[in-house]
Amino acid sequence: MLNFLQDKSEKKVEYIELIYDLIFVYLVSRNGALLQNIEDGFIPIMTGASYLASTLIILQIWSFHTLFINRYGCGSPTEYLGIFINMYLLYFMADGIRVDWGVRYYRYNLAWGLILLNLALQYFLRLRRYPCTSPWERKHMRTWILTLTAEAALVLVSIPVYLTTGYALGVWAMICGFAVPVLTYRTERMVPVDFPHLSERVMLYVVFTFGEMVLGIAGYFTGLVNGWTVYYSAMAFLVVAGLFTSYGTFYNHLLDREKTTAATGYMALHIVLILALNNITASLEFMREWKVLWVPKTIFMVVSLLIFFLCLLGTQHYAKTRVTGGKRFYWSMAGMFLAYCLVTALCYTRSYLSIAVTTLFIFLQLYALKKASKSIPAVQPEAPEACTDEETSSNSSLF
Repeated sequence: MLNFLQDKSEKKVEYIELIYDLIFVYLVSRNGALLQNIEDGFIPIMTGASYLASTLIILQIWSFHTLFINRYGCGSPTEYLGIFINMYLLYFMADGIRVDWGVRYYRYNLAWGLILLNLALQYFLRLRRYPCTSPWERKHMRTWILTLTAEAALVLVSIPVYLTTGYALGVWAMICGFAVPVLTYRTERMVPVDFPHLSERVMLYVVFTFGEMVLGIAGYFTGLVNGWTVYYSAMAFLVVAGLFTSYGTFYNHLLDREKTTAATGYMALHIVLILALNNITASLEFMREWKVLWVPKTIFMVVSLLIFFLCLLGTQHYAKTRVTGGKRFYWSMAGMFLAYCLVTALCYTRSYLSIAVTTLFIFLQLYALKKASKSIPAVQPEAPEACTDEETSSNSSLF
C-alpha cells in the first residue's frame, strides 16, 4: 500500500468540481429559506427539524461524491456524465425544499435515491476496471456500493411508506448513510485520501458558504444612510470578515496538507462547521427582524458560534503540530466564550451592544488562533536529490 501512495500523483481540483459545488450552494440557500418561516417569534419545531435534516442530506451527498472523486476520479466520460446527471437531479431536490415539503416528498426522495444509485454505479464502473493487485481498494469500493445501494433502496421505499402512513422514513436513510462509514472505519482507513485535493475542495466549499453569508448581510446596507446604518453594517461585515479570517488562519498556517489520513473525521467536522456557518447567516438576518424574539435568536447565534469554533479547534488533529500553551490555550478560549455568553445575556435586548460583543468575541478568538499559528515552525523544503545521468535522460525524453 505504501508503494501505491508514493506512486499516486497529487490530484488537482477541476473546473467541473467547482460548478458541481455551486449547485449545492443553491440547495443550501433554498434550504435556508425555511428559516424565514417565523411563528410566535421564532422557527417552528417541525420547520427547524426539516431544515436540519435537509441540510445534512445535502452535505452528505456532497461529501460522498467528493470522496469518490478524490479517491477514484479519473476524469473519464462516464464520470463526467454521472456528475451532470446528479446536477440535474439536484434541481428536483431543490424544488422539494419547501415549508409544505410533504407535497413534494416523492419528488425530493426520488431524486435523492437516483443520485445515490448513480454514485453506486460510478463505484461499480471503477471496480470493474481496477486491478486485482489492489485488494484493499476493491474491498473498499464494494463496501461503498453496498452502502449507497442500501441507502438508495431505503430512500425509494420511503416514498410509498410516506404516502400510505405519513411517516418520513427518509431521515433514517440519512442517519444510516452517516453511520456506515463510521462502523466500517477499518476499511476506510485502508484507502487514504489525497489530502491536498480534499482539503482544497472542502476549503472552496467553505468559501462558497461564506459567499452566502456575504449575501445574507446585504440587508444591513439598505435603507437611509445614517449613523446606525453605518454602525450595524460595519459590525455585520466585521463578523463575516472575522469568521472568514479565522478559518483562513487554520487553512493557511495550521493545516498539514501532506497528512496521510482517511479524513473521515475531517469531513464530519466540516459538515457540522458548514451547518454552523449557515446558522450564523440566518442569525445575522434574524438580528434585523423585530418579529423574531430576542431570547431565541440570541441563543441561536451564541450556539452557532460555539459550534463553529469547536469544529475549528477539533481540526487540530489535522494541524502541523499541536498549538503551544496546551491546556492554557484551551482554557483561555473557553474563558472567552463564557465571558461572551455572560455579557450577551446581560445586553441581549440591546442589539447595538449584542452585535458589538459578538464582533469582539470573534476577533479575540481570531487573535488566539493567530498567536497559535505563529508558534508553529515553518517547514523548510528539502533540497532536491541530484539526478543520475540515466534519470536525466529519461526525464528529458518527456519534452
